[in-house]
Amino acid sequence: MQTQERSSSCRGVAFDIKPHADPFAIKIPWLGSPKEFPSFIQRSISKSGSHFCDLDLDDEDHEDISLEVVEQGNDVEKQIKQTPLTLLTASIHEQASKPSRKKNSRLSVILLDQGFFTVYKGLFSICLILNITGLVLATTGHFSYGKNRTALFSLANIVALTLCRNEAFLRVVFWLAVKFLGRSWVPLFIKTATTSLLQSLGVIHSSCGVSSIAWLMYALVLTLKDGDNSSPEIIGVASTILGLLCLSSLAAFPLVRHLHHNVYERTHRFAGWIALALLWVFIILTISYDPKTKSYKKDISSSLIKRQEFWFTVSITFLIILPWMTVRRVPIKAIAPSGHAAIVKFDGGVKAGILGRISPSPLSEWHAFGIISDGKKEHMILAGAVGDFTKSLVSNPPSLLWVRKVHFVGLPYLVNMYDRVLLVATGSGICVFLSFLLKPCSVDVRLIWVAKGIEQKFGKEIKEMVSGWPKDKVIVHDTAVFGRPNLSQLSINAARNWSTEVVIVTSNPEGSRDIVNACKAAGISAFGPIWDS
Repeated sequence: MQTQERSSSCRGVAFDIKPHADPFAIKIPWLGSPKEFPSFIQRSISKSGSHFCDLDLDDEDHEDISLEVVEQGNDVEKQIKQTPLTLLTASIHEQASKPSRKKNSRLSVILLDQGFFTVYKGLFSICLILNITGLVLATTGHFSYGKNRTALFSLANIVALTLCRNEAFLRVVFWLAVKFLGRSWVPLFIKTATTSLLQSLGVIHSSCGVSSIAWLMYALVLTLKDGDNSSPEIIGVASTILGLLCLSSLAAFPLVRHLHHNVYERTHRFAGWIALALLWVFIILTISYDPKTKSYKKDISSSLIKRQEFWFTVSITFLIILPWMTVRRVPIKAIAPSGHAAIVKFDGGVKAGILGRISPSPLSEWHAFGIISDGKKEHMILAGAVGDFTKSLVSNPPSLLWVRKVHFVGLPYLVNMYDRVLLVATGSGICVFLSFLLKPCSVDVRLIWVAKGIEQKFGKEIKEMVSGWPKDKVIVHDTAVFGRPNLSQLSINAARNWSTEVVIVTSNPEGSRDIVNACKAAGISAFGPIWDS
C-alpha cells in the first residue's frame, strides 16, 4: 500500500532528535548583545512531529527536561531569572508546573478549534445565504428571473468558484492588494482586514460549489416537471453533471480531504473535467433543441453567442485551462542534506512570499511548497521525506520534474503589505520566509525560528542563509539543544519589543492556532495558515 501524501499550508520536515553542538544561540537583540543558554543543556526529549512542520509544544516529557535543568544548578535559574525575557525564552518553572493538556486530534484542530466566528466561516455563510435566499424567492414566485434562468445561476456560481481557485487570477488580486495597500499611510486595520479576507477566499470556492449544486437540482426539478419542452438527452446530461458535481463535493468534504488527500485531488480534478465537457454538451443541446418540432437545429452559431450561458461556459473553460497551459517539465538539481529532506533547485529567481507546485506526474498529483529565492538566478524548495513522492526525492533524486510556471500566492506574500512584520516558523516552515532574508525588500522583517537540528537536518546551506542575517533581527531556537520554548509567549514578547505591526506564523495547525490566539489576546494582530489555505 502506498503512503499517502497529505496537503498542508506549511511544507516542513519532522525530524528525530540527536544531541549535537548547536551552531546557534538564542539571540536576544534588545539586551544589547547576544545571550546564550548554558552549553551543558545538550539534550532534548522533543518527539518527532507527525506532520510536515510539527513541533509538539506540550509534550508530557517536557516536564522531565525542565526539572533536570533546574537540578543542574541554581546558576542556570539565576541567569534566566535575571533576564527580562524569562517568558520569552520559555520559563523553566512555568513549563515544569504547567499541567498537561489533552491533545486534540489534528482533524479536530483543523475543523473545530479554529473558532466558529471567523472570517472564513462568515464568508461561507454569506455566500450560501445569498444563494438560498435567491432559491427561496424563485421557488415562491417572487424572483421570476431566477426561476426562468436557474441553469445560469448555477453557472454563475461555478464561475465564481473557479475564479477563487485560479492561481493566475489570485496572483493579480494579491499583487493589487500589496500595490495599493502596502503603503505606510494606509491604516493598519485596513491591511489586517484585507489579509483576513484574502486568506479566506478559498471558502467562496466551497460555498459556491454547494450553491451551484442547489441551483442545478432546482433546474432539473423544473425540467422534469416541464418534460414536454425538454428532451431525454438534455435531462440525462444534466443529471450526469449533477452527479459529478455531488461526487466532487463529497470528495472535498474535510474528513475525506484530510485523510485521503490523493483521492480528493484526483476525484475533484477528473470529475470536474468530465462535468465541464458535459456542460458544453448541455449548452449545445439546450440551445439547439426546438420543443415544438422535438428536434435539434443544425445551425445554432447565431443563437449561441447571444446566450449568457455560453459565455459563462467559455469563462469557466478558460479559467480551468489557463494554469495547465503553464505546465512544463524542467531540469532540476536535487540535494539531500539528510535522509529526512531534499533541497530541490530550479532556474530563475522568484519574489519573496511566493509558493510553487511540483509533480512527478501532472495528471496524478501536485505538491505545494514554499519557495526560497534571492530573486536572482535560481529558487529552491525544501521537501520533507514524508510520503512516497517526497521520499523518492531523497532516495532517488530525479533530474526532471513537472512544474507550473505560474507560481501561486498565499498568506506569506501579504507580508509585503506591511512595514514591520514578525515571522514565526517551526521546522521547515522557515522556507517560505527565507526569501525575505535573502533579498532586499521594503518590509522590516524579524524572524523567530524554532527547529530541530539545524545543520544536521536542514543542511549547511540553509544554516548559512539564516546565520548571514543581522543577529539583532533573528532568534533561532534549536530544540535538540534547548528543548521546547513557550512559543506563544516568545512571539508576544518579540512582537512587543520589536514593535511589529503583525505576526505571521507558519507551523502545524495546533501550533499556529495557539500562537495566533495568544497574540490576539495580547492585542497583537496575528495570522497563521488555515486548513483550506
